[in-house]
Amino acid sequence: MKKTFLLLQAIMSAAFCFAQQNQGRVSQTSADKVNVFIGSSGDHGQMSPAASSPFSMMSVGPQTYPNLHMGYEHNAKVFLGFTHNRVEGVGCQGSGGNILIKPFIGADANNCPLLKSTEAAGPGFYEVGFINGIKARFAVYQKQSVETYQFPASKQKGFLINLKHTLANRFVTEEHELKSDGLCGWIESKTTCNAGVYRVYYRLKFDNPVSFKKVDEHVLIADASTLSNTIGIHIAFSSVDVAHAEMAITGHTYENALTKSKADWNDVLNRITVKGNPEREKVFYSMLYRTAQSPYVVSEPDGSFRASDGSLQHTTGAAYNGWAIWDNYRTQLPLLSLLYPERYKDMVTSIARLYQSGKKDYATQHEPSNTVRTEHAIVVLLDAYRKGYPVDFNKITDSLIADVNRLDFIHPDKALESSYDTWALAQILAAQGNEELSKHYLQKAAAYKDYWENDFKDLSRGDVDQVSARGMYQGTIWQYRWFVPFDVKGLISLAGGEKSYLQQLDTFFDNDYYNHANEPDIQVPLMYNMTTQPWKSQALMHKYAVDTVVQYYFNDNSRGIDPFVNVIYKNSPDAYIRTMDDDAGAMSAWYVFAAIGMSPACVGWPVYYLNVPLFPSVNINLPGNKQFNITVKNFTEHNRYIQSVTLNGKPFTRNWISHQDLETGGKMVITAGSEPNKSWGINDQWISSLLSNPLLP
Repeated sequence: MKKTFLLLQAIMSAAFCFAQQNQGRVSQTSADKVNVFIGSSGDHGQMSPAASSPFSMMSVGPQTYPNLHMGYEHNAKVFLGFTHNRVEGVGCQGSGGNILIKPFIGADANNCPLLKSTEAAGPGFYEVGFINGIKARFAVYQKQSVETYQFPASKQKGFLINLKHTLANRFVTEEHELKSDGLCGWIESKTTCNAGVYRVYYRLKFDNPVSFKKVDEHVLIADASTLSNTIGIHIAFSSVDVAHAEMAITGHTYENALTKSKADWNDVLNRITVKGNPEREKVFYSMLYRTAQSPYVVSEPDGSFRASDGSLQHTTGAAYNGWAIWDNYRTQLPLLSLLYPERYKDMVTSIARLYQSGKKDYATQHEPSNTVRTEHAIVVLLDAYRKGYPVDFNKITDSLIADVNRLDFIHPDKALESSYDTWALAQILAAQGNEELSKHYLQKAAAYKDYWENDFKDLSRGDVDQVSARGMYQGTIWQYRWFVPFDVKGLISLAGGEKSYLQQLDTFFDNDYYNHANEPDIQVPLMYNMTTQPWKSQALMHKYAVDTVVQYYFNDNSRGIDPFVNVIYKNSPDAYIRTMDDDAGAMSAWYVFAAIGMSPACVGWPVYYLNVPLFPSVNINLPGNKQFNITVKNFTEHNRYIQSVTLNGKPFTRNWISHQDLETGGKMVITAGSEPNKSWGINDQWISSLLSNPLLP
């Protein structure tokens, strides 16, 4: 009897513990699952734990020593202060880093080391404690930062404010005006890779008056010795003027700002609900979080904004800036088009507006925010148009033509990339009814075949696996040869037919010529989908998302002697491949697409190729209370092959789905297996073609 009682007690205790654990998990929000420290260490991802708000130019994070791309190294102990903007995950050794603030105690800011003792961060906030007793915490809501600094008892304390600080981008100039409670002004800095110039207006406001001492023209000391040991600062940004920055300071407390920011982040992250492995859920929401940090809202509530030529304009929607289109047009922008149509329509309008204000491949000299580059913007506009987003091509046709006429066909990689843009222009002109001019540019796009025959067909040459051979940008002949997304049908023919094409793809992956550390070939795992062996793409999407992989290529233009052998996407500060940049959400969006079981087939056509999701349940929450639900039958870690699919209860034999299918909502059931079903997905295929596309209007 006693044994029975003890057994019952043990069972009840275990059940209670399980219920408690399950209750804790259920109460976790999507934002709670985000690990902002992923990709923040050792040249892996170039991401930071900075406090930010969705699509906000305000991003407050620590500046550590030694300097890394984002100003932060997870393992570093020495802090130099805190800066207020950055473009997450970009190359050129980082970009942003304006307005560095260093709290200090004692008479000299330079003799007050900040050595990290504790640290915590998540969507919307960052906080840190130092060995000397100083603590700092930051909450960012929209364009404002609410900051609280706590000091130990000390006769002297204050803040060093460096208005000329930047990351790798150079400081240009600034003007500021001192006030009794702070300062205001504007700062101009070089954009990413020092290509253009951006200006940010700001207002910095202490909760109580402070006195200032000038260190030099651009560096100040704010003496806070007479204030209490808890000091608050509010900082707000504007792309328009100081007055709008002043209005952006709403007087929120730290707790209130964090509550609002977290609510906004949950609204963004809850557009997709996944259920499965708890650790993988954390990686998923951490990646989804990274896709929603840029571009930035640069317009004000009254509709005013500055265009990329510096002119003051007005809009009835929102204006965006801060582009990394060459990197993320492949993944991040298509993901935003699916998940956030209410925002994306304004992003599309903002991209189209670039052509009216003097679009540059990288940046102008009057950017309203930091930015990276805009190549392939024309492809994004075509893609948006075919997904039903309004694009007024009539206003920008001449600029589109002029932009395409300036394209570079000199180097092998540029020849293929420029052909893609030329094809996009031909499609846009055809949609406008300009058949004659469309035919002209279609013929020009078709000339990619000559470039391909000359540089990419012969794989016996000694430089085909060398990064930047023949003047190419961050890629090899092997990696760039697949970059004909608009005409895979023609590419298969150039490769010698499907049999030869498949053999060459097999060689590419079997020898680990694929490079997931950069964007030029990240579409290639999908390229079996256009053949009679689509199951190989299903396996590759799973492999590069969750399995251990071998990677030889790095962004320092080398095929490394010692390869990367690890999982790329993991819940760790040293996730990603060495030298791999997240590139403003490009690489994280690749993972999100793989995780939900669909990826863009060709940006410019509203089509997605299917794979087995990384979760047994995926729900895409669409506007109008519509949902697209995906359930995986026979889900296990090893069942990576699609056996069959139903959509709304009916057999679905295609290996692709349209954007319209997703927008409509529905229920898809994917049955998975450990071995490929070689008869599924080989009929009614979607294959891009230069001349026509019979499966879509």
